[in-house]
Amino acid sequence: MPRFSVIVPAYKVQAYLQESLDSVLTQSYPDLELIAVDDASPDACGAIIDEYAARDPRVTAVHLADNLGPGPARNAGLARAVGDYVVFLDGDDTLTPGALQAVTDRLKATGSPDVLVYDHAHAHWSGELVRDPLAHRLSEEGPASFRLADRPALLTLPMAVWNKAYRREYVEREGLAFPPGLYEDAPWTCPALLAAESVAVLDRVCVHHRRRRTGSLLATGTSRHLEIFDQYDRVFGYLAGRPELERWRPTLHRRMAEHFCAVYADPRRLPRGSRAEFFARASALLRRYRAPGGRSSLPLSLSRADRTGHALMRLGARRGYLLLSALRSAGPAAGRAASALGRGLREASLRLHYRIQRLLPLRPELAVFSAYWHGGYACNPAAIEAKLRELAPRMRTAWICGPEHAATLPRETVALRPGSAAYWSALARAGYLVTNVNFDRALVKRRGQVLLQTQHGTPLKRVGLDLHDRPAATPTADFAGLLRGADQWDYLLSANRHSTLVWEKAVPASYTTLEYGYPRNDVFHRASRTQVLELRERLGIPTGSTAILYAPTHRDYRRSRPEHLDFERLLRDLGPRFTVLVRTHLTYADTDRTWEPHPRLVDVSSYPSVEELCLASDALVTDYSSLMFDYAALDRPIVVHADDWEAYEAARGTYFDLRSCPPGAIARTQDELVDIFTTGHWRGSRSAQLRAAFRARFCPYEDGHAAERVVRRVFLDQPAPTPPIVPLPDRTPTPPAPSPHAPPPRSPEPALSHVWP
Repeated sequence: MPRFSVIVPAYKVQAYLQESLDSVLTQSYPDLELIAVDDASPDACGAIIDEYAARDPRVTAVHLADNLGPGPARNAGLARAVGDYVVFLDGDDTLTPGALQAVTDRLKATGSPDVLVYDHAHAHWSGELVRDPLAHRLSEEGPASFRLADRPALLTLPMAVWNKAYRREYVEREGLAFPPGLYEDAPWTCPALLAAESVAVLDRVCVHHRRRRTGSLLATGTSRHLEIFDQYDRVFGYLAGRPELERWRPTLHRRMAEHFCAVYADPRRLPRGSRAEFFARASALLRRYRAPGGRSSLPLSLSRADRTGHALMRLGARRGYLLLSALRSAGPAAGRAASALGRGLREASLRLHYRIQRLLPLRPELAVFSAYWHGGYACNPAAIEAKLRELAPRMRTAWICGPEHAATLPRETVALRPGSAAYWSALARAGYLVTNVNFDRALVKRRGQVLLQTQHGTPLKRVGLDLHDRPAATPTADFAGLLRGADQWDYLLSANRHSTLVWEKAVPASYTTLEYGYPRNDVFHRASRTQVLELRERLGIPTGSTAILYAPTHRDYRRSRPEHLDFERLLRDLGPRFTVLVRTHLTYADTDRTWEPHPRLVDVSSYPSVEELCLASDALVTDYSSLMFDYAALDRPIVVHADDWEAYEAARGTYFDLRSCPPGAIARTQDELVDIFTTGHWRGSRSAQLRAAFRARFCPYEDGHAAERVVRRVFLDQPAPTPPIVPLPDRTPTPPAPSPHAPPPRSPEPALSHVWP
């Protein structure tokens, strides 16, 4: 019996059907059956389905004699399903890579619920990929599984059948089936969620729902949209037969009103001759199924205008409804105009100020720095700023940051509030501009100004123009703006040849590349052992404990903080000799911590210097973070925990397969990660060999003098790299803190232990 039965109805989708079927059959989790139903399609859908069934035994072809619509077609597939769970997919939609593996992992983690709800993204015909705006309601925080009463907001998600996995035994027990007609998802989705004993969520995009330019019935003007009323008659008919669910009537009534208003407001759906009938029938149903005095359990997110619109539709006041719609269109526009006028006056005055400042002479002794979008004193710009004050004390420096970061600056550096008059004056007249991201788009670099782009990591994941085919990773990417900014760069700092080649292709412009290493890593060769011990004491690391720095990167395919490790179990399995420092990615800086306090678990997410955390630790555990390239300069053990490589690579894309040249052992599961540390393989000979090769490739210039080379070249105009690069064998990175003698690995270390086969 397969784990999943994937049911795909097909009607007039011949251009997309192959991609849809391939997305199922190429899943990394292969334990499935694919039931493809030809709904008497007049095109080549039937032939395509037969071709797939002939070459893959997992495919079952079903041909209907007459076109019955997606609901009955799904029923035909459901009658043949034998999997533990049923997944529905429209014939023009696709599963994302690794989706079924993620679904089965979540099912196991949540105790095999009746229904699992997962996220989707709209794949527009233009190529734009947009995640559902309500994805935050799929947060995995809280109980693993629950009743709908505990998370009623799930009813606000699209009334779709293809964003859920259903336990087949539950479907059969409840007698769930699809009716004919449009909007058939509503009388399936509502009962499926209401009757479920257990529901769970997965905060991951598992489906790309195609928004076609033509051919979609839901975007076509036809009187068939009136069939929505039959579907909600079925929803409330189901409710009438289940008295224990009667308390859901106000909630479903509000959901129905929202659905009716959405259909009526869409100019593509209703022909002019059907609009009056639609409004009248909507009014009748809203009155018939209203629960006087009842209160919806949905979040109170409706505006007063929305609630008024629902009331007007229920009362049948069509003219009042149309007037309200007109006022709603005009009202916000007027408010926005007034607000924009105020902002515009201030911005106009600042633009004028900036233009005047650009007419004044440059201040060649002034250098302006920034890091991480107006963040604090950090990264390569901070190391360069400190070295500049040391080697050129005549220079004055300023740092662009929000007021909350001003305390991180050295006393000698002036803080500039973003957007202030002083900020624009500095950008207009500074002789040097240094950043690791980008300056304001309104910046106009003057003749004589020097702009140094330091970047903030060696790129494993795709960047710049190489993200053209990865819209999910860059939903608001402005490639033209990116290139306009790059055209102003005079110098681009690179840590290695790999980075140089990537940046030249991903952000092509006429800058000069400086392969000098990363100044932020100079401290790895300059810190003393005493300083390391002081750092460990400050962080609360017990004497003699092995400190593991866990620093995962963010995920482009999900919004909430990913929980890759069960820290309580990890610390229990590792034993008392280990302490874990958790450094979450800055993308999740505003999210709440989701793990329980533990004496050997230290949250260092807000610690200002990641370089100090590296020095204080004995080993790094990461996934695909660029921190691994920096940590390799320390020549300390690195373990890669890659539990979702396929999904990450599919969503973001990478420049090379990390599995082919890892910086150390690779764990695909938490159990493998524990085994790597408890057996000692994390610092064994094979791990050292892998790290040495990785370090030679990606750390050729990390010798503790990168900042000096940058200052002498950019600010002091010394063309040759000074001081020269120290050869790799002659470098002495700061050693870790002394620790008790470690026993050798308890089992022989195979040549590729814990590395992908």
